[in-house]
This record gives sequence, structure tokens and C-alpha cells, in this order.
Amino acid sequence: MSDDHTHVQTFFGRRAADWDRRFPDDAPAYAAAVGELGLRKGDRVLDAGCGTGRALPPLRAAVGPSGLVVGADLTPAMLQAAVRAGRGRDGRLLLTDVAALPLRSRSLDAVFAAGLIAHLPDPAGNLRELARVVRPGGVLALFHPIGRAALAARQGRRVTPDDLRAEPTLRPLLAVSGWHMTAYVDEDARFLALAVREG
Repeated sequence: MSDDHTHVQTFFGRRAADWDRRFPDDAPAYAAAVGELGLRKGDRVLDAGCGTGRALPPLRAAVGPSGLVVGADLTPAMLQAAVRAGRGRDGRLLLTDVAALPLRSRSLDAVFAAGLIAHLPDPAGNLRELARVVRPGGVLALFHPIGRAALAARQGRRVTPDDLRAEPTLRPLLAVSGWHMTAYVDEDARFLALAVREG
């Protein structure tokens, strides 16, 4: 396991048990962001870096009982917290690295990724892997329930121009990874970038 993986598992493993209690008011923001994906009944969607599975209920509601919802995370404690919260009923949970997903190429209609991009050791390569599993024309949502400036303030740091989520950085990063950015919102209340899987 790489040092990056160990760091991520340690960071989130320590916080998994009380993660939902720390952010109790995020459910409406997650539901609204899922709504931006434009999912239809029967669609197949991945929650990449699903954590405690907060997006799984709105994803299940969007695709209905005939759809497929998969939650993938690298940290066992986060998946255990998702199960304790009853969210394992809304999707299939996979302990896996989003850099090497055990999914067929072009098998999904969409990927939802909340708070994921900042934790990717190889952003271009990892976004390419997400593109691999999505059909052409499928959608990616990169989401955070607060914007870049609000998150930086919460963490006691400043927003920098080289931040991966800054539009001038993110747009070309997505492009070299097989995605075309179609929408970008960075407000105090949320961060959301939508992209479509290219041909």
C-alpha cells in the first residue's frame, strides 16, 4: 500500500465513527448535487470515495430499484459506518481504490465524487480511471458541501491558485482525463463541477 493510501486510511479511519455527527446538515446539499447528475430510473452510478455513504440514499432514489448504486471507498472504517447508518441497503459497498476499480469499462452512467479530488495521489490518472468505467456521454459530479474558500477557512489555510478545484486548474485536468467540464459552481454553500465523458 502506498504512503498516500496509508495517510488517507489513517485520516478517515480516525474520523469515521463521528463523521456524520460532525456534519449533520449536509443531506440537502448532497441530494441537490445528486439531482444535478440527471439520473434516470435504471441508471448505473458509482459513488467514488463514498465515505459513510451520505450520497447513497439520494442516488438510490434517483435510479430506483431497477438501477445500480455502488459505493467505493478505501477506508474500511468509513464503509463500516455506512453500514451502521443503514446505507448499505441503498447500494453495494466496495472496499477498493478508485485508482483501480473492479468494474467493467463503460459499465456506468455516472460517477458522484464528494470531497474526493483533494485526496487523489494521481489526479489525472485517477480521473482517467473514473472515465474508463463510464460510458461515453455519462456524467461526473465533483462535489463538496461547502465551497473552496469556506473549506480553506475551516481548515485554517488560504485558497491558492494551484488548488485542484480552481476552475483554471480543474478544466484542463478533466480534459486530459477524458472529461469535458459542462458546469462549475464555487460558492460558500457548495462546490460542484459537472463533466461529461467524452467519446
